[in-house]
Amino acid sequence: MKHFDTLIIGGAVMGSSTAYWLSENPDYDGNIVVIEPDLTYAQSSTALSEASIRHQFSQPVNIKLSMFATEFFSNFHNHVEVNGEAPELPFHETGYLFLATKDGMGNLIDNHQIQKDCGAEVALLSPSEIKKRFPYMRTDDLEGGSLGIKDEGTLDAFSLMQGLKLRARHNGVQYLNDRVISINVDENKGLVREVKLDSGEILSCSRVVNCAGPRSRWIAEMVGLELPVEPRIRAAFVFDCREALNGQTLPLTIDPSGVHVRTDPPHFLAGAPPVNDLEVDPDDFKVRGEEWEENIWPVLAHRIPAFEKIKVRSSWAGHYAYNTLDQNAILGTCETLPNFFFCNGFSGHGFQQSPGVGRGLSELITYGEYRSLDLTELNYSRVLKNEPFLEKAVI
Repeated sequence: MKHFDTLIIGGAVMGSSTAYWLSENPDYDGNIVVIEPDLTYAQSSTALSEASIRHQFSQPVNIKLSMFATEFFSNFHNHVEVNGEAPELPFHETGYLFLATKDGMGNLIDNHQIQKDCGAEVALLSPSEIKKRFPYMRTDDLEGGSLGIKDEGTLDAFSLMQGLKLRARHNGVQYLNDRVISINVDENKGLVREVKLDSGEILSCSRVVNCAGPRSRWIAEMVGLELPVEPRIRAAFVFDCREALNGQTLPLTIDPSGVHVRTDPPHFLAGAPPVNDLEVDPDDFKVRGEEWEENIWPVLAHRIPAFEKIKVRSSWAGHYAYNTLDQNAILGTCETLPNFFFCNGFSGHGFQQSPGVGRGLSELITYGEYRSLDLTELNYSRVLKNEPFLEKAVI
């Protein structure tokens, strides 16, 4: 029977980031295997995400995770290059613009102060200031907005994941094209001992890291632990507009309704949580066209009148690994099973948190503590205590 010191379940951006940081750490002494059922990643949350990054969160730890990601992305080639080669990771700095009516302005102001205290470059705008920057936007029903001035925008999710994976493999990490079907726990010692794969192979291991995304709850259930994470569908619609928008480039704009839209040159991209935002089957990737017709397009046309005349070019759907407790990441271990690590429930902001989370988990595994950025507030213990650590700025 093969033995691995660290066995990671799920090889998309979180699994590959954790593998990358462990394999880069000179103090980590052990081998690593990543179990991934689909090495094309065609239906992974990473590949199907909108791949954006922002510093506008309500919790300092989330802001700091994204600020570290900005730093990591800016030097991506040097971090992941293998023999001088690395995937390109161009950054399109468009900013995020959160819009608010009177009811939501208080939260926006509170979040703005937290963001400024963390060093984020953001600006509160009045309706007239929004109109001046974006004259194509309707503002008469708004109380204001918050605009990211620097380091917010979009990247290529697949390139990020591939860069991390290629470097990790270069460092000796093994990737197995297989699926975990059961996990054996030594009940007497309270430790994970073995993992059984769909191929029939059984691997022994010193620890397991759950990076299974929308399927992570079922991995936790294999070891008898509760995890409030479920797959929620999110669709993206790419469209053209007949009329040019004269003014500053449209940032990723979040309407008070929850609908968001951004430039996706030469097109635009929009989406929103479904009206009935419930758990779906993890194999359900059906785009609900009625959501566009009934809920998204009317809001777009209201906020930007030029969007009354648009044509949808394409659409796709992916999944959030949605944390129903508080829409925040769940990290770390459980006292009753100290060699089972959680890396779950990112609720739509996992892409941008992957560098910092992978680094943090590698430190927790190697040293038994976080050293670069304290992620203790995201620990699994709050699930058992039913103590939400709420992130208010979820898109």
